Parts: sequence; C-alpha cells; structure tokens
Amino acid sequence: MLKPFVPQLVYIEPRALEYPLGQELKNKFENMGLEIRETTSHNQVRNIPGKNHLQQYRNAKSTLVIGVRKTLKFDSSKPSAEYAIPFATGCMGHCHYCYLQTTMGSKPYIRTYVNVEEILDQADEYMKERAPEFTRFEASCTSDIVGIDHLTHTLKRAIEHFGQSELGQLRFVTKFHHVDHLLDAKHNGKTRFRFSINADYVIKNFEPGTSPLDKRIEAAVKVAKAGYPLGFIVAPIYIHDGWEEGYKELFEKLDAALDEDVRHDITFELIQHRFTKPAKRVIEKNYPKTKLELDEEKRRYKWGRYGIGKYIYQKDEEHDLRETLESYIETYFPKAKIEYFT
Repeated sequence: MLKPFVPQLVYIEPRALEYPLGQELKNKFENMGLEIRETTSHNQVRNIPGKNHLQQYRNAKSTLVIGVRKTLKFDSSKPSAEYAIPFATGCMGHCHYCYLQTTMGSKPYIRTYVNVEEILDQADEYMKERAPEFTRFEASCTSDIVGIDHLTHTLKRAIEHFGQSELGQLRFVTKFHHVDHLLDAKHNGKTRFRFSINADYVIKNFEPGTSPLDKRIEAAVKVAKAGYPLGFIVAPIYIHDGWEEGYKELFEKLDAALDEDVRHDITFELIQHRFTKPAKRVIEKNYPKTKLELDEEKRRYKWGRYGIGKYIYQKDEEHDLRETLESYIETYFPKAKIEYFT
C-alpha cells in the first residue's frame, strides 16, 4: 500500500518565506523533524546526498524544494489544454518512460511554488485575453501534482479558484490515489479530474513508486461521486506480449467499478509509447535494468516540436493499437468521448 509522499530532505528559497504557504510548509516540516536546508534558487539545488549518480537520482526524487515561480508566462499545452499552469515541477514516481526524464535532466527533485495567488492572477489574465472563449489550464504537464497536494493544498485552492471563474477550466492527471482532501472542494464542474491508467504489465514493470491500478480506480470512483467531470489517460499504450488481453482487462475493471450514473461525461485520451534519442540515454542511465523496449530500428521517426523528433510505433502497429483501444471504449463506455489518439 503506497503511503502519501513525505520528502526525506527539504530545501527552501529565502524568498519563499515571504509567502504564507512557504512559512506554513517550513513549520509543518520542522514539526515533522525533517532536515531543512536553504537554497538560493530552486533552479540551483546542490549537494543532494549520494555516492554515485543512481543514489543521487533516487535521493533527488524524494527531495522537495519550496520556491517562488518567477516566470509567469505559461507554456502551451496542446492537445489537452490551451495553457500549462505551473504549480509544481517534478515527480516522486519512478516511471521508466516518463518525458520528465529529459526535460528535467539534472534536476529531478520536486519543486512546489508558493506564490499561488500570483500564478492564479496570471491565469485570470489569460482568461480575459481569450474571452468569450473558455480557456483550459493543464496542471500536470511537469509534475504529478496530486502526489504532493496533501502537503500543500495548492491544487485544492486552484480547483476552487476555477470553480468560481466564468471562463476557466482546470485539468490534471495523476497516478496516485491520495484524493480524499480534494473531494469536498467547490469545483462547480469546472475541473476535469483524470487518472492515468494502463495494462497491468506496464504498471508493474515501468511505474514503480505509483499507486496500483485498483487504488487509482477506487479513487476515480470517489472523484466521480464527488461530482467532478472524470477522465482517463491511457498512456503510454505499449505493445507487449498479450497486450490486447491486457488492455481488455483494464477496461473490464473500469467497467465493473464505475456506476452508470457517473458515465455521462467521461473522457479518454490515448497516447502511444514514444521516446527520443536523448530520453533513451537518460532512461538507460537512471534505470539500467529496465525492460522498456527502446529500439529505434523497430520504430518510425516523427518530427516533433522544437525540432526534436521522436520514435513511435510503425503505422500498422499504431493502427492496431488505435483500433483495438477505441473498440474497447466503444464496447464498455459507449457514451464516453475520446479526446484524441496520438
């Protein structure tokens, strides 16, 4: 049973203590008896303990840095939302395939930003610019924010902020089941709460340090009963021995758990496994024993944003994956919306 995340080491930027949340977190961690160090910047955290790269990497993944988000220009977050809203960076999970491996590179520690009101004010500005259109904000582009929110309650604050907005919608996805503190948030249907789900083989082999599938599904049931619009991201869709049966079992489990009265507004997002050359190097360094298939010869190359191409499945394999998963969704969740396959 995966317990809620507690950092082993905490760093604090001095400026973070000028914000109520910074002071609150410092007091909380002092009372818990955790080691707290000062850092001049959340981008420059040094001296994470460990005798070698692997030890330092693992220790970084259990280090929390409390900082101030200086850049308030939001990145685009297509296809899931118009903007990425930056409340946190980094994740305590150890998913072998994760793209944060390369985007975070030498800084795998977890950062939480305490200037929450400034970030929400900036979101309001983006909403005004796009009015009268709705503006969607993705809160989990660079982190699994649910994994730390029992400590910070930043996400809960954001859910209630968007709940009061006219034209804003919040979205995030998680692999953790620690959702109880979010069930009474006044969301007003403006937040889509999504869970990342996968075949057992993928979760067992490539997602250490995350909640097991049955716990994620239990949490999804709670979230749906709390009236949140519910979504599922099936990612990465990964070809392995018996994958058709593995994904069928996944949808059978979901079907058995979700009552009919919460199925009128469920979304699915489908993302096939992909990797880049830099990602492959980092994954093999951080998880030297991984079973993840990273053979460029078996894949096709697709140009991506910023000129970095990625390796995805061959066209016939991609077609099989898409057709198979869409048929399962049609069978078990005929009212659901498939937002995209990529």
